[in-house]
Amino acid sequence: MDDMECMSLALDLAKKGYGFVNPNPLVGAVIVKEGRVIGTGYHERFGGPHAEINALASCKESPEGATLYVTLEPCCHYGKTPPCTEAILNAGIRRVVVGSFDPNPLVQGKGIKILQENGIEVTEGLLESECDRLNEVFFHYIQTGKPYVVMKYAMTMDGKIAAYTGESKWITGESARENVHKDRLRYSAVMVGIGTVLADDPLLTCRTEGGRNPLRIICDTNLRLPLTSKIVETAHEIPTLIATSSMDLQAQQAYLKAGCRILSIKQLDGYLDLSELMTRLGEENIDSILLEGGGILNWSALQARIVNRVQTYIAPKIFGGSNGKSPVAGLGVPSPNDSFLLRNTTVTYWGEDILIESEVMPYVHRNH
Repeated sequence: MDDMECMSLALDLAKKGYGFVNPNPLVGAVIVKEGRVIGTGYHERFGGPHAEINALASCKESPEGATLYVTLEPCCHYGKTPPCTEAILNAGIRRVVVGSFDPNPLVQGKGIKILQENGIEVTEGLLESECDRLNEVFFHYIQTGKPYVVMKYAMTMDGKIAAYTGESKWITGESARENVHKDRLRYSAVMVGIGTVLADDPLLTCRTEGGRNPLRIICDTNLRLPLTSKIVETAHEIPTLIATSSMDLQAQQAYLKAGCRILSIKQLDGYLDLSELMTRLGEENIDSILLEGGGILNWSALQARIVNRVQTYIAPKIFGGSNGKSPVAGLGVPSPNDSFLLRNTTVTYWGEDILIESEVMPYVHRNH
């Protein structure tokens, strides 16, 4: 196996940690000796051994003189586990091939430097863009302290997210919906507005086999969430947080008794201040959010500049009607020059449905 094949294997291993390592990074490691893979590992869960440690523990023979391929720069500090650089040196690894550089201030090149100072040959930046993409959530969170937000919606070919009656089940097919459940596993939380709960009464659970349910965040400015909703009725089993500006402590007690948590957030222009909400969630180690709101919350999120990625599922259907709902409501931008710009677009097919994904470009004021 050549270097590229070994790093590709490490990338595949890293993806097995989706949903279980947050807010830590996804990392995979492969150990090769005399052209043979003798050990593999990945970061399996938050607080557990890192990928390098798991790979060394799985070795079928001594790793002395071997090459270690790892998707992210090895850590060099004591956290929940000892530094990986120490284990690499003790194992007698001869060469280390690194994909991404770790932007964590506790690492940030120090891991590579320690290895080099101790006589280990280091090859840097192999499949770097692929490795960086794997950890876009971690990189954003470690650098900003705020969650990485993915705005997801499904619409018809004519841009409707519901018929004029409000009916929306189902726009996309089973394959696309299964992928949404995988994303609910991948990200720490799923967030909706009160309008979505009132219209659809969703559970917002992850129905992927072997998965775990994300934290459910309900943006409910005036605390209108029905106590009979599926979300409230299952709050003792599934972590549920209500973000609200209501200071009605008596009303809050009913939700707290049902198992919900309450997060008080100030208002901005009549709605929750989403920037403050992101700061507060980041402080609670929520590194990523799948935003599955309706048009009003989507517009508010874009206005607040909290959206990092947009996922648009397009179904080969037409609803028609001037009163059909669109995925982004609100006032909208005054001119094309004020658009929210997207980049690095990819297209994937899920059955008959199309998924278009794009990064949201950082805001730059543009003169008219």
